[in-house]
Amino acid sequence: MSTRCDRTSAWGSLQSQYDTSGRDFDLREAFKNDATRVASFSQEAPFLFADLSKNLVDVATEKLLFELARECGLEAHRDAMFAGKHINSTEDRAVLHTLLRSPDATPEVLQTLDAMLAYAEHVRGDHTITDVVNIGIGGSDLGPQMAVLAMAEFVAPGKRFHFVSNVDGHELAGVLRDLAPEHTLFLIASKTFTTAETMTNALSAKRWFERAGGLDIARHFAALTTNVEAAKAFGITTTFGFWDWVGGRYSLWSAIGLPIALAIGAEGFRGMLAGAHAMDEHFRTAPLAQNLPVRLGLLDVWYRNFHRFTTRSIAPYHSALKRLPAYLQQLEMESNGKQVDIDGQSLTYGTSPVLWGEPGTNGQHAYFQMLHQGTDVTPLEFIAVRDASHDLEGHHAKLLANCIAQAQALMVGQHDAGGHKNFPGNRPSTFFVFETLSPETLGAFLAMYEHRVFTSGALWGINSFDQWGVELGKVLAKDIEPRLASGATDGLDASTAGLLVRLKPA
Repeated sequence: MSTRCDRTSAWGSLQSQYDTSGRDFDLREAFKNDATRVASFSQEAPFLFADLSKNLVDVATEKLLFELARECGLEAHRDAMFAGKHINSTEDRAVLHTLLRSPDATPEVLQTLDAMLAYAEHVRGDHTITDVVNIGIGGSDLGPQMAVLAMAEFVAPGKRFHFVSNVDGHELAGVLRDLAPEHTLFLIASKTFTTAETMTNALSAKRWFERAGGLDIARHFAALTTNVEAAKAFGITTTFGFWDWVGGRYSLWSAIGLPIALAIGAEGFRGMLAGAHAMDEHFRTAPLAQNLPVRLGLLDVWYRNFHRFTTRSIAPYHSALKRLPAYLQQLEMESNGKQVDIDGQSLTYGTSPVLWGEPGTNGQHAYFQMLHQGTDVTPLEFIAVRDASHDLEGHHAKLLANCIAQAQALMVGQHDAGGHKNFPGNRPSTFFVFETLSPETLGAFLAMYEHRVFTSGALWGINSFDQWGVELGKVLAKDIEPRLASGATDGLDASTAGLLVRLKPA
């Protein structure tokens, strides 16, 4: 049985630590007084390096955070997840996305993976298929889209990938405008084959296909679903399923990852799984003090609940990672954006921060002004890749120099008596380094982030694996949609009724 963080003795000790030294912690003094700081707060983990030394934490604080983790039962909760216990208690489900990337997975998992990858290789070898359109939403869109963009260097030549998630028809229409049905493969990604946005887009894609002269739905449509009968009724015969212990935002490792496999091939997809599995083993076996996901998750608790930082910014200094911030938003905010604990009791402390960000130097010319000189402190996470995959002279050195310099500037600041050019400094950041952006590296980093979110959620005593908060708006939309046609406003509040009347088509 886990213990909620605010019901431990370590919680009180951390509050005392914050009051006596944490509140006024100065990074510049910390580096001046501790020649071993970088070594103490740097960590090698599978396929990546993390420098945590520019964070507002010292050895004494981290020791208390480790004690908090032990008192909360983090290790037992982690072991229960890997053992397949139903830690998703509100849905009575196991949480076993880690099994999808294990070489010791069940025969059923391995057979599904083999079948999916065989299909991917078949399509990759079919030169008449030039465009792949993935139709999904949430975890059925964000993960595959992010990974395909991130792995652009490895994408098969002659194949273009498109992702449609928004029920706004402008998105689908814009994609279809440049396609030919005989050269297009549609992937319909919906576990139940009933997701409203996905099925609206899927039916419109089917109508477009037929009206444009498409003749073989079975060849040009595949489904990533467990509802084989519904897919068959749609006209689809090629389906790949997954299991109820795979949450949507953890599903890119399953059949939902078919677009990734189509893009980078079976070997590349297996490389992603291998990188993730290596990080799983690190999280499962490393002592807390040398466990990177744990250290990051504990730092998140320290910042959210003691420093009261409400946001965290992600700055990947690699253009291929442009969709990573959006992916991490869902991973963390849908997982830990909760206000009650596992027993339904109200929390007295904050949970998930708001995640946001943009790639590299673009962000510098947009919102870094606020990060350096704004009134709020926002922890920033830099991601740098040592080796470029292009040969354009001078670009990569400038990119890396900017990345390193921004982390330095946030910490050291600059004094200006006039104020306008004053940088307060002492602003925290974490710096991740990849040697290359490869399938293995990406897999390891994403798994690290999953376990980091697990760690903070476990200490907060919440269920990080349900998402009831997305349901209410969907239910209300089903009532409002027919009203847009009829104009009926009975039973609605005045604002909703007024908006409906204003938006009712002429």
